[in-house]
Amino acid sequence: MKPDLMRLVDKYAGIPLCFLMSLLNSFQRLIRIRRLPKRFRPKNILFIELSEMGSTVLAYSAMKKAKELFTGNLFFLIFKENAESVKLLDIIPPEKILTIRSKNFFVLAWDTLAAIMKMRLRGIDTVVDLELFSRFTSLLSYFSGAKAVSGFYKYHMEGLYRGNFQTHRVQYNPYYHISQSFMALVYALAEDPYQQVPLLKRPITKPEITACKRLSSRQEKKKLLAKLQRLNKDISENSTIVLLNPNASQLLPIRKWPIENFKLLAKKLVQIPNTFAIITGVASEKPDAEAICSFASDARCIDFTGQTTLSELICLFNIGKALITNDSGPAHFASLTPINIFVFFGPETPELYKPLSENCTPLYSNMACSPCVSAFNHRKTPCTDNKCLQAISVEDVFERVKNCIGG
Repeated sequence: MKPDLMRLVDKYAGIPLCFLMSLLNSFQRLIRIRRLPKRFRPKNILFIELSEMGSTVLAYSAMKKAKELFTGNLFFLIFKENAESVKLLDIIPPEKILTIRSKNFFVLAWDTLAAIMKMRLRGIDTVVDLELFSRFTSLLSYFSGAKAVSGFYKYHMEGLYRGNFQTHRVQYNPYYHISQSFMALVYALAEDPYQQVPLLKRPITKPEITACKRLSSRQEKKKLLAKLQRLNKDISENSTIVLLNPNASQLLPIRKWPIENFKLLAKKLVQIPNTFAIITGVASEKPDAEAICSFASDARCIDFTGQTTLSELICLFNIGKALITNDSGPAHFASLTPINIFVFFGPETPELYKPLSENCTPLYSNMACSPCVSAFNHRKTPCTDNKCLQAISVEDVFERVKNCIGG
């Protein structure tokens, strides 16, 4: 399903459904069917984050903290096409990762019913809803049958209604990095929700956030290098590999730095001796990669789209010197490795979504209209001309990357 259709369904079907189920939920609490028991301790905790692969990386600390605090079983619910991002973190066993396909409305509806059955069969007693203000995941938390639900709650904010299913209602903080906000959802479960309103009345410092790391073995690196050598025999372990990710997810295509800029940058990079510009992405993004390689007109500019699994992409980050990318999932996967990351921000802000890497450099023009997407507009922007990204010059990016790689 396309993102805009998902937003429409979430709004026009989600709001009335949340209202009706909230009435039922209030009645069930009144007669103590769903009332949270005193001194409740989570045993089977389900994290829900459906659509953003990068957010699963940012939620790693929250999942790790849940294990430390409650020593229970962790589960995860995500769209099937994004499930590899959870497996990559190696914190939740594959058999405890539940998936929903989003191919079309009917498949989505069928898999949602199946997921609800699985949640109930697994005895899910606690849900941590990582989605910001999605009605769909709020309803899933209710139908899961969980006694405790930790999620972001609107309180006095207008237009963000998602029902009253949250027992632990966390105040969303738009000035916290999203990884800190995710951590707040877990800490909230250890508090008495009847004594503290709103949750969470404690600071969460950045040192509390743990960055997950995934280093590739020498054998994995050699295997991937051989794959690259089939495209250009001159590439070697001594080559400087710079990766370019010119695409962004369908959710927010406005996040793209102009493709013409990527073309010019690639052409400049391959002028540096023994430097290879490798274009990454899925197979459907090949036209942009071919356009960049054609413009660069050099064998050291390589189209590598559609030729890596997620684990191979992590390995590519481990052998690369730098990654230049739009604000999207690959930036966060790269943060699992030591690679230097240059990320374009504009519609989003690095204050909230900067990858958790010491080697990350945000590229941000800080315009008055930026960021224009947030939790409060369901990440939907009226902008059709992203001057915030166009203002970031090719020359500036090239100089930063050149200094980083020692070109």
